Amino acid sequence: MTAVTDDRPIAVASTNARSGLLFAIISAVSFGGSGALGRGLIELGWTPGSAVLYRILVAAVALTIPTIFALRGRWHLLRADLGLVIGYGLIAVAGTQLFYFNAVQTMPVAMALLVEYAAPIAVVGYLWLRHGQRPSRLTAIGAAVAIAGLALVLDLLSGAQVDLQGMTWALLAMCGAAVYFILSARETHLPPLALAGAGLWVGAATMAIACLVGVVPYATATGSVQFSIGQVPWWVVLLGLGLVTAALAYSSGIAAARALGSRVASFVALMEVLFSLAFGAILLAQKPGLVQLLGGLLILGGVVLVKLGEPVPELEPDLPEPL
Repeated sequence: MTAVTDDRPIAVASTNARSGLLFAIISAVSFGGSGALGRGLIELGWTPGSAVLYRILVAAVALTIPTIFALRGRWHLLRADLGLVIGYGLIAVAGTQLFYFNAVQTMPVAMALLVEYAAPIAVVGYLWLRHGQRPSRLTAIGAAVAIAGLALVLDLLSGAQVDLQGMTWALLAMCGAAVYFILSARETHLPPLALAGAGLWVGAATMAIACLVGVVPYATATGSVQFSIGQVPWWVVLLGLGLVTAALAYSSGIAAARALGSRVASFVALMEVLFSLAFGAILLAQKPGLVQLLGGLLILGGVVLVKLGEPVPELEPDLPEPL
């Protein structure tokens, strides 16, 4: 979910464009598998909090050396943006992931992600109510389309009973992602990879403390995780969750944003929902109905319209993903 705060001039060499597109696809595929893998651990006996803790911790360890190299000789940048790092770690890393993993306990992974992907709509509302920034006509149309799609995804029009618990967690994840987008509008000289690595350590420390004091339920289990395609050892799933859906996803997302510009990269990142849907179907046998698929398309279309209706600032802070 790459932040869309601006775009750089489209004068990128074709080689950079191709490599950037490849990195963006890798990032979307990697992030798309997080919900299905997390759901597998949860069904084995892990709590959402423990799954998030170890996902963040594995990713933080993997990015420690790259973070040190990114900050070599520039540690003052970390001190200067300490507030941003803490906010990113607490909300974009720990909070949003915890909310999303709680949501996928009772909701299909792709549906929970679609709700979270409505975050730009929440940002539009916040900027309007808090700062008086009226949305453009295109942005308003996009928001209306996305809200209509959200109603279809949740099957509200048929009178079906909504999973209130899962929906509440998904909406909280959406709010966490919205806060991330608001933070991403801040100008910073901190290298994106350093922000990702430091933020992951903040998130890991936060989750560890929350689990230790009992604020967040903690439980783990060993054995094999049962997926539709067969059984997989728990440690393989955990490594995939941390190394692939977090460390690789963050790193490739940053590379994509730098090569393509955040606006182009963000459109490619919408494929994350499609890959999440594919992983949910393959690993968990979760297949949404036709109405929900239509709603998902409306949400994605609405988000695209919202992004197209955004003003284009001159500078581009390439912040890493919130998920």
